[in-house]
Amino acid sequence: MSATKGRSGDPMFIATLIAEGLTAGQLSEAGDRLAAVGCAPGASRWIDEGRAADLEFAMHPDAARAALEGAFPACDVAVQPIAGREKKLLVADMDSTMITVECIDELADYAGIKPQIAEVTERAMRGELDFGAALDARVALLMGLSEGAIEQCLAERVKLMPGAKALVRTMRARGATCVLVSGGFTRFAEPVGAEIGFHRVIANRLGIADGALDGTVERPIVDSNTKLETLVAVRGELGLAAAETLAVGDGANDLAMIREAGLGVAYHAKPIVAAAAGVRIDHGDLTALLYTQGIAAKDWVRG
Repeated sequence: MSATKGRSGDPMFIATLIAEGLTAGQLSEAGDRLAAVGCAPGASRWIDEGRAADLEFAMHPDAARAALEGAFPACDVAVQPIAGREKKLLVADMDSTMITVECIDELADYAGIKPQIAEVTERAMRGELDFGAALDARVALLMGLSEGAIEQCLAERVKLMPGAKALVRTMRARGATCVLVSGGFTRFAEPVGAEIGFHRVIANRLGIADGALDGTVERPIVDSNTKLETLVAVRGELGLAAAETLAVGDGANDLAMIREAGLGVAYHAKPIVAAAAGVRIDHGDLTALLYTQGIAAKDWVRG
C-alpha cells in the first residue's frame, strides 16, 4: 500500500477494528497508537457499537497495521485505502472458508482412512506439497468408495461457516458478483454454492464409474492458478479495477488470488497465508468481511 499523504492531511486510509465487546477506550488507544507511529489519525466512528469501528488516518498504512494487530484481545484489524472499500467482486475458497470442514478429509472418513488423508491435506494447505499431486494421491486412495458416500457426507458433515450467507447475500444485494472457486469437488461445491447464493461455482470433478469413485480427478485440476485466473477473468468481464475485488481463503492454493485482489483476506488461515495476506481474520466469522467494507449489521441480508 502507498504511504503517501492526502492533500491538506485529508485521510486516505481506514483501519477497521472488529471484536465482540470493543470499547470506546480501545478506540481511543488505537488512535494513540496510530499517532505514535506517525499515521496522522483523524476521525473514528462506530460501524456497530461494541462490535466494529473505523479509524481514519492519513499515511503509513503498513505502520498502522503493525501498530494495531495484536493490540487488543480477540480483535481483527483491516487496514486499507478509504476509496473503493466496498467491493464489487468476491472470489472465495470453499473448504475451511465457506464451510467448516475439508470435504476430502470427511469423505475419507467413510472409507476409514481419514488420518492419512487429513495429514496430506494439511501439508498441502500449508504449501509443503504440490497441490495437484497431493490431490491425485488422496483421491487415488478413495478408489472404490461408494458414490452414495458423497451425498451422505454432504448431509452429515458439511456445515456452512458462520456468516457465509450474510456475506454473499449482502454483497449480491448491493450489486457485487460472487464466485466460489474450490480445489474440492463439484458434488459438494455446487450445492454449497447454491445454498449460500454464489453466482458461479468452479471446482474439481471426481471420476465415478459403476456407482463408485474410480480414484481419479478430471482434468484440468482446479488449483491455485485457476483461482487467480478466475479472479482476473471475472474482473475483466465486469470491467472492474483491481481495487474493487475481494478474495478470501485459508490455504496455500489461495495465496495467488489473495495477493491479486484489492483486498486479500486470510480467513482463520494457515501461517503461510496469514503472513502474506493484506488482512487476517483470526477471530471473527465471515461477517467481518462486511465490516471491512463499512457495512453495518442493520444492512446485512441474512435470509
